[in-house]
Amino acid sequence: MCFSPQADLVGGIVIAAIGVDAVRSARKRHGVVALAALPILLGVHQMMEALVWLGLQGHVPHELERIALWAYLLIAFVVLPVFVPLAVLLNEPLLRRRRAMAPLVVLGLVVAGDLFESMARGPVNVELRPYHLAYTVDLSHGVFVTALYVGAVCGTLLLSSRQRVVTFGIVNLVAIGVIAWLTFDGFASVWCGWAAISSAAIALHMRIDRLHRARPLSLNPV
Repeated sequence: MCFSPQADLVGGIVIAAIGVDAVRSARKRHGVVALAALPILLGVHQMMEALVWLGLQGHVPHELERIALWAYLLIAFVVLPVFVPLAVLLNEPLLRRRRAMAPLVVLGLVVAGDLFESMARGPVNVELRPYHLAYTVDLSHGVFVTALYVGAVCGTLLLSSRQRVVTFGIVNLVAIGVIAWLTFDGFASVWCGWAAISSAAIALHMRIDRLHRARPLSLNPV
């Protein structure tokens, strides 16, 4: 995320807490739990980045910084391109939509495998930049793999029959373009932070809307 380790830490805690509440609210609703858990994953992701910040600033040991760096990139590059399409597919009630999403889940697996291979081959580095972190991984076809990543993650969101999920996909697709235009070396950091905030916002909206629907109707006195 942008700004500072403090912003990552506080934001991560708040986003994860919203995710916990969303999971508790969705635990009895088939197919919703995985998608509701996304803010938890992204909140923890931001807390990992706070450790990377602190390591680069010399406040935590270098070994801990490297562990946090690998954890952050494994979530961003390996977990998310699989978890998001699969969670959206499990959340989808319409069979024809699920069938349309299935190839994108497979695509996410392929992208995750390619990115993991690039990380294992190395080198994997991170540097401080003004208001963000710049992650470096040696990708042989970086632009192509990034396009496939976006297709797998945002494509399944856009194929959903649920309006909030589609809104989440549209917002993040627009954000990808804006963030890529504003900063190239900070894309992984800034977009993952934005995805965390937007996923928490949608989870919170779902929670508020569910409480509103569950509220009994009041009768006006005659």
